[in-house]
Amino acid sequence: MSTVSPRRSRDVSDLVSRAREGDPRAVARLVTLVESGDPLLPEIAAALAPYAGQAQVIGLTGSPGVGKSTTTNELVRVLRARGARVGVLAVDPSSPFTGGAILGDRVRMQDHATDSGVYIRSMSSRGHLGGLSAATPAAVRVLEGAGCDVVVVETVGVGQAEVDVASLADTCLVLLAPGMGDAIQAVKAGILEIADVFVVNKADRDGADATYRDIQGMIALGEREPGQWRPQVVRAVASRSEGIDGIVEAVDKHRAWLAGSGALTLRRRRRAQVEIEAIVVGRLRARIGSVGDGAELTALSADVVEGRTDPYAAAERLLARIAADR
Repeated sequence: MSTVSPRRSRDVSDLVSRAREGDPRAVARLVTLVESGDPLLPEIAAALAPYAGQAQVIGLTGSPGVGKSTTTNELVRVLRARGARVGVLAVDPSSPFTGGAILGDRVRMQDHATDSGVYIRSMSSRGHLGGLSAATPAAVRVLEGAGCDVVVVETVGVGQAEVDVASLADTCLVLLAPGMGDAIQAVKAGILEIADVFVVNKADRDGADATYRDIQGMIALGEREPGQWRPQVVRAVASRSEGIDGIVEAVDKHRAWLAGSGALTLRRRRRAQVEIEAIVVGRLRARIGSVGDGAELTALSADVVEGRTDPYAAAERLLARIAADR
């Protein structure tokens, strides 16, 4: 049974209406409710559902130090010049000890601080692996509902396996920089396989040509069906606003291919599937902790350690108990 009061339900309707009108405080409040896992979250999601899929979602990822925040700042500048309303979700790593985060990406985007057509929100990863925060998909829905034409999601500095952004974005940009890996690194599985557009940033440095060739060589090795997207490779020096138009042009090409091939619908269905699965797993985890105040899980763990049962049988027993307690 829901414990949400009628008054708070009315607050959700009011917040969504104000967010639709461009009220940044209402948008900020909705994202805060999403991040905190507030009991109102299902009502917020229901209120935002009619506006789903109206924004272009661009994911931007790469290793620490490649210039993600600077590139994001420049992308926003070009998109705003086109008249697009832009939302930015910049995910920062959180401390494993305190849970806090510096949220410094926002500091690098002060050029847009007074622009009412830009909403920038820093989010703490809160220990979530994959380069994003667990609340990022829901926060994207908030910005879509708030009327953003483009939502840019900037991940934390990631390695070769943090690829969550690929399941969230319509178009995924992977930033690289000279001197941060050789040709062997370029062909490793993981983050480099998720790119729709590669950006060789800091292209004024020594080794930029070699990095560009390595990526082109990696792409050439890949097998593609006729009509399948071939990742673009763009050079940029974001700190000097160079090459940004080329990045946007590559994103535009990918967007056109997505729409023409039907891949956009498939990507968004996969995104919804991942989001639904995450909610289900989260609720199951909460139910597990509530069964006998966790006492049953503790007892089953002891049985496994002492050889009286195995992990699979224990899991089946716990699932049966959860189903019986519904």
